[in-house]
Amino acid sequence: MVKVHWFLPTGGDSRDVVPSADSPARPPDLAYLTQVAQAADRLGFDAVLTPCGTMCEDAWLATAALIPLTTRLKFLVAFRPGLLSPTLAAQMASTYQRLSSGRLLLNVVTGAEPAELARFGDWADKDERYARTAEFLAVLRGAWADEPLTHEGPHYRVAGATTRARPDPLPPVYFGGASAAAEAVAATQVDVYLAWGEPPAMVTERLDRLRALASAAGRELRFGIRFHVITRPSAAEAWAVAEAMLAGMDPGAVASAQADFARTQSEGQRRMAALHRGNPADLEIHPNVWAGVGLVRGGAGTALVGSHEQVADRIAEYHELGFDEFILSGYPHLEEAYWFGEGVLPVLEQRGLVEPIDRGPAAPVSTFR
Repeated sequence: MVKVHWFLPTGGDSRDVVPSADSPARPPDLAYLTQVAQAADRLGFDAVLTPCGTMCEDAWLATAALIPLTTRLKFLVAFRPGLLSPTLAAQMASTYQRLSSGRLLLNVVTGAEPAELARFGDWADKDERYARTAEFLAVLRGAWADEPLTHEGPHYRVAGATTRARPDPLPPVYFGGASAAAEAVAATQVDVYLAWGEPPAMVTERLDRLRALASAAGRELRFGIRFHVITRPSAAEAWAVAEAMLAGMDPGAVASAQADFARTQSEGQRRMAALHRGNPADLEIHPNVWAGVGLVRGGAGTALVGSHEQVADRIAEYHELGFDEFILSGYPHLEEAYWFGEGVLPVLEQRGLVEPIDRGPAAPVSTFR
């Protein structure tokens, strides 16, 4: 079965990728985040992903505030392992599981641009950060073991690491990274490997390589993929939204973003930028896969664009490749959650790709005249 997740815009939201005077930003206050989370909860999304970094509200605190305001929705909390101790992370996750009745998923984020890492006092180079992440996860899992963990390694030294109680269930670890160092961590330490939305030919070779690496370590991985989405009853309606979004991108903002991407140290970001090379004239890189978002947005830069049936077709195609989890988002996140949740999720349910969604008892709709 496929799991479909949504995105919690803790950095703010708007109708355009980059807000303008015509599409003012929506601040990520508790009232708006509650609207998005409750919509995802009601519509049948499995979880919401939160980002991490200077420009976002803290993922742990923001999602914890939403626990009592939702019922079944899980929270995929992003955090950087180099910024807190693994024993403290184990304690935080354990507490979160009890307070949320088991609704925590962990998204471990190792990479960032040097300027962002420097804000937090992290000066480790890329290979060292990934080696530290592998050791962090080993200690974190050890703190949840039946016996307290004593460990001494290159990055962490702990004695009797444990928590008040073992979290139930153990939160699965999600993780992404396109470099060789990242893939080595994924193969040995994580549960779900995340990729950004590349065309099938690009992601297939990576899935094959990661399956082999995990098998050599005696493990199996699940795979997830990250897309934005623009879905409407007809393909023409969806592509009109994409074209309007493209028309609203200031050429100066595009040029500035592309200059930033050219200097990136992220292998994943380089792969995203290579999909379009800053050219707005050729952005459909695979049927219904549009690279327009990546002209101005870092990170995930591709969107599934089309009718509800077409978007469901693409999800089925990527599922056939081996992706079992889809993390989606849209501009703005509240309205697009409803377009997808009311348009595409029922199609996926009819095709047997997602678990039946409990929408509660049907209520009559009154028409006033």
